[in-house]
Amino acid sequence: MKDYNIEVLTSAHSTAFFQLIDTNRSRLEDFFAGTVKYTTNLQDTIKYCQQIEKRIQERTYFPYLIIEKNTKKIVGLIDVKNIDWTIPKAELGAFIDSNFEGFGIITKSAELVIDRIVKTHKFKKLYCRVSEQNKRSINVVLRCGFELEGTIRCDYKTTKGELVDLNYYGRLFNTPI
Repeated sequence: MKDYNIEVLTSAHSTAFFQLIDTNRSRLEDFFAGTVKYTTNLQDTIKYCQQIEKRIQERTYFPYLIIEKNTKKIVGLIDVKNIDWTIPKAELGAFIDSNFEGFGIITKSAELVIDRIVKTHKFKKLYCRVSEQNKRSINVVLRCGFELEGTIRCDYKTTKGELVDLNYYGRLFNTPI
C-alpha cells in the first residue's frame, strides 16, 4: 500500500487513537463496545493502550493501526483477538474512520495484516464475525478470501442490549506448526 502503513498500536499512539475512536464513537459502540468503553477520555485511552501493550507481550491480542503516510493520521484498526494457540486460530476485527470508507483501504490493510500474522504466528485459521446487516464488512472479508461458514443466532449483545445474529466467515492456511 503506497499511501498507508500498518503499525502495532502502542501507548505512543494514545492521543491519535483516542481521536479516531472519539470521531467514530457512535458507529463503533455496538460492535467495538470494549474499545469504546475504555476510551471515553484521553487518560482512559492511555491506560487502555498500556494494557494493550501487556496483552501484546502475552500474545493474547495484536492490534494494528492503519496510518496515512503523509499526515501520520490513524484512519483505522485491524485487531487480532480471541486467539487460540492450540489450533492456532484467531478472530479478526476491523474498522475505518468514516471519512476513509469506500476506498479499499481496509481490504488492502487486512490483506497485509493477514499475510504478516500468518507468516509470523503460523495461524491455521482466521475467522471474522459480522452482522448480516454490515454489507461493507461482508464485502471486505469475502475479498480477503474468507468463506461463510454459517450464522450463529443470538451470538452477540450490543451496547443497547439487543441480541444479534452473526455470520461466521473463515479462512484456512497451510502453515507448518
